Amino acid sequence: MAEHILFLTGKLAEKQLRRILEEMAPEFDYTVHQLGLSVAALMTADMIRRRLKDTFGADRILVPGRCRGDLETLSQDLGLPVERGPEELRDLPEYFGRAAKQPDLNRYALKIFAEIVDAPHLEIDGVLRRAADYREHGADVIDIGCLPATPFPHLEATVAALKAEGYRVSVDSLDNEDLLRGGKAGADYLLSLHEDSLWVADEIAAIPVLIPAKHGDLDSLDRAIAGMRSRGKPFLVDPILDPIHFGFADSLVRYHETRRRHPDVEIMMGVGNLTELTHADTSGINAMLLGVCSELDIRAILATQVSKHARRAVAEADLARRIMFAAHELNALPKHMGDGLMALHERAPYPYSETEIRELAQAIRDPSYRIQISASGIHIFNRDGFHSATDPFQLYPALGVEHDGGHAFYLGVELARAQIAWQLGKRYAQDEVLDWGCALDPAEEKIDPHAYKPAGSTLHQPSEE
Repeated sequence: MAEHILFLTGKLAEKQLRRILEEMAPEFDYTVHQLGLSVAALMTADMIRRRLKDTFGADRILVPGRCRGDLETLSQDLGLPVERGPEELRDLPEYFGRAAKQPDLNRYALKIFAEIVDAPHLEIDGVLRRAADYREHGADVIDIGCLPATPFPHLEATVAALKAEGYRVSVDSLDNEDLLRGGKAGADYLLSLHEDSLWVADEIAAIPVLIPAKHGDLDSLDRAIAGMRSRGKPFLVDPILDPIHFGFADSLVRYHETRRRHPDVEIMMGVGNLTELTHADTSGINAMLLGVCSELDIRAILATQVSKHARRAVAEADLARRIMFAAHELNALPKHMGDGLMALHERAPYPYSETEIRELAQAIRDPSYRIQISASGIHIFNRDGFHSATDPFQLYPALGVEHDGGHAFYLGVELARAQIAWQLGKRYAQDEVLDWGCALDPAEEKIDPHAYKPAGSTLHQPSEE
């Protein structure tokens, strides 16, 4: 028998929901039940518990994506699964198309080494704070960067403090003495050794990352690999990624050639020469480079967050490695695996046309303003009128809030968000912050705009009933 799904909705959305379901011609049976409130987004678990008297023989219940409350407990109370659907009705077809093949982004194979490049200038507490931030954003190994000709008297103490906090640690230096000190202090990895400094690996247990003795010399890297294999010790290799216009294309070829020569070696790529030295959004750069890593089975990167524009590089790399792993496992393109790397634009920014928004506006019977966007601009409406523009300042004279500071402030904030979303091609939902993907940490809770209204201001939120 076909699955029977009960869709709960509000008065304003019921007609549109029925039309979308009819257009979908789904393989499941369904019932649409209007729960007696105007705006579906105001639905809560407690409201459903109070108002739902019949489940219509459904196998599961789908509620609006913005429905608040504990659905797990509600499911137990009702005796059948209650799930959140998409936030926009227009996304229902995609929601059902993807539900059966939702990728698992909990898995990855690539390690992120996150470098603290100025460690010699930081107190140990500062290093630990930076390490905690990197770990929260996905780093697997904290890389302690040593600076040329810069004393680092607390190197051993820094490594010990990180190890005591449970971190895996690498020490990164061009000076063999720094590497020896870090290795003897308990570092897990050393960056970097070459064919002339392999003796360091004989002195300590840390796993070395091997580089060419001369930049671009893969033959010297081959000899270093042979030297480590003769010792029977683990290692990684890094052919070195160069910046754009300073050997970038050739360096990609080196990674490919290294993999061809050594199908079984562990390879690292230092992505900072692209993310730090290219003034472009780093989320896209990370996506491209980790795609290369996925194709070449490169399982470690060295990431940095020195430049201000690269301050989210670790978090972006974390999401990129998960997306690329899922795409590789599914033998699929890295599409529809997650939208977190698309900070500025979205796949479907305007779920409704202006015509559909105008149709919705005709059903409004209260004075509260609704704001939506379409490809043609920003639309604000209530029972008294429908106004459209691409500049919020053009709308102000028609809104009648000159003497209501609280309401004017609220509408100003919302219309500014709507304008940004319209200009960039992002989703906008009234009373919701814009979603910037992994460019920001997710807010633990959404701000209640009502909490900032001066007493006596006009109600701007649609009522529950």
